[in-house]
Amino acid sequence: MAAAEIGPQPPPKLSLEQRLAEFDNVPLFMKSLPEEDADDPMIAALQNLAHEGTPDEIAQNFKEQGNDYFKGKRFREALGFYTQGIDAKPTDVILQEALLCNRAACNLELKNNGSVLRDCSKALTLNPKSSKAFYRSALALVALERPEEALDCCDRCLTFDPDNKGVLAVRLRSQQMKSAQEKKEKDKSEKLQQVKEAKYKLNVAFRERNLIAIPKKDGTQNPFAPHFDPEDPTQSTMIIPVFFLYPQHATSDVIPEFVEDTPFAAHLSTMFPPQAAPPSWDGKGEYVDGQLVVYAMTHRKRLLKVGKKMTLRDVCTAAKGKDGESRDGLEVKDGCLTFVVLPKGDVEKKWVDEYKSTRDS
Repeated sequence: MAAAEIGPQPPPKLSLEQRLAEFDNVPLFMKSLPEEDADDPMIAALQNLAHEGTPDEIAQNFKEQGNDYFKGKRFREALGFYTQGIDAKPTDVILQEALLCNRAACNLELKNNGSVLRDCSKALTLNPKSSKAFYRSALALVALERPEEALDCCDRCLTFDPDNKGVLAVRLRSQQMKSAQEKKEKDKSEKLQQVKEAKYKLNVAFRERNLIAIPKKDGTQNPFAPHFDPEDPTQSTMIIPVFFLYPQHATSDVIPEFVEDTPFAAHLSTMFPPQAAPPSWDGKGEYVDGQLVVYAMTHRKRLLKVGKKMTLRDVCTAAKGKDGESRDGLEVKDGCLTFVVLPKGDVEKKWVDEYKSTRDS
């Protein structure tokens, strides 16, 4: 067992913050004096000195102490002294104004912009031509991104103090901020208008093509969406995402940009050329160009067989409902059209029979 250490021990090492904090307990270095009566005679003496004299003298004393701390960039302590000066209720209007403006300067540094505006407003009721109050109000308003009000403060000040460089500088900043905000708002408004016009144009195009939009219930959107062909200067050709479903294999392909004037045969010949190996899911090798048939289902559950040479636009035209009946057309679900692709023969017949049976039940 180690022997206990005896004799004087070195003082514990303290951090800089701890050393500075110790000074707060030394009367001459206190940031502020306690409001209640103190037992320590030195603190009591300092309390008497701080509150000795007329309200104006007491307030002036606190103002000077605040100024010292402000020069040392100790803004919170300075704010406390200016507040004590204000609380002393001086009768000198100039002194009241100075304390309010000085406290506003502290709050500017501390980014308490609401407090800045309140103190400057009080200062202006005392002196409507207080350049400092107008200047600091304008700075706070710029910080709050309220340039129009900042400009108003600057213009009011410049009517009686036209050469105030600080006010002229903050006015320039306010004008620049206002111009930037106006441009941003204008750009936003123009963008919204463009979106609105594009949506209207798309709705018109859908109606012309007998397309019926069915949005997803959860509000999500497919990354692919119907749009006009950017290479068409007339902006009259649509490009629409299309799903090809292969129901007996429970799989599908997506054509993200199906130009409406393209025949279905062009896509099928590319996807299922006779010379190529069949897809991994087509174990029987049934999906071969020339041996396939495409079906479309309308909103009213009609089944349309797509001919070899038919384009997407042709199918849209064929989907139109009969006169006198309720509206019909192809459903654009989550931004996509859907078609069923089947091998001709027994697979096709079986699927068609099942579809009609389900539809009619």
